[in-house]
Amino acid sequence: MRCFTIFYTPPNVVEVSVMASATKTKSKIKITPLEDRVVIMPDDETASMRGGLYIPDTAKEKPTQGEVVAVGPGRVTDKGDRLAMEVSVGDRVIYGKYSGTPFTVEDGDEVVIIKASDVLAKIG
Repeated sequence: MRCFTIFYTPPNVVEVSVMASATKTKSKIKITPLEDRVVIMPDDETASMRGGLYIPDTAKEKPTQGEVVAVGPGRVTDKGDRLAMEVSVGDRVIYGKYSGTPFTVEDGDEVVIIKASDVLAKIG
């Protein structure tokens, strides 16, 4: 399980401090999503099944749930109006399995940068 703290700096700039609970190490990155982009911290997949069988990384499915850690300002329409984002920082979301661009942080944790239209639903 990972813990992370979000620090709000200038508008639309989010400094994410990721802390892995097993190693207690921290890494700080600054992520500023543009337009209607969303940065998601995917949920961890469990390493074993109910029967105690180990599942190697190559056989695991990609996660489809996660927590939003940064949100862009929104898309600009043809008339110049900015559309408000439907998701916000801290929302738990379901997203497409193969959507987005994975980005690995210095300590090996991975975030996914996707378009807001690739978010399928909010959880809770």
